[in-house]
Order: sequence, then structure tokens, then C-alpha cells
Amino acid sequence: MLKKIGRLFVIKTRFEACLIIYALAVGAMARGSAYLHEYPGIGGQLLLVACSGAVFLAGAKIFDCLRYEQAAAKAKQAE
Repeated sequence: MLKKIGRLFVIKTRFEACLIIYALAVGAMARGSAYLHEYPGIGGQLLLVACSGAVFLAGAKIFDCLRYEQAAAKAKQAE
């Protein structure tokens, strides 16, 4: 039963990865706009850029890990 629940939290396809990255981006931009209101000027803008940059880095890592796991699964099947 726990394995079935655990499988819900595993990213299996690029589509699922895109959905997760989209959700991260929406949250990061909401946080970034809050930073703009809280810290007007260059400080808020830098924090907004940091929020969006974090999403780019996380998205790239998710896609790389997904590609690695799919390649490992193909190699395991080829054995």
C-alpha cells in the first residue's frame, strides 16, 4: 500500500515534469512579486530575479534527472 502511495510522488514523464516546473514558477513569481512590494527598488528586483533563476535551475535539474533515470531503465532492460 505504501508503494502505491509512494509512486504518486515519482516523476515519470516529461509532461509531469513540466507541470511541476510550472507550479514552481507560479509560486516563485508570486513570491517575487511579494518581494517587489516588500523591498522596493533594486533589492526587490534582485530577489525577483533570484526567484526566477531558482526555477530555471530546478527545472534543468528535474529534466536531467528524468533523462538519467530513463537511460538507466533502458540499460537495465538491455541486460
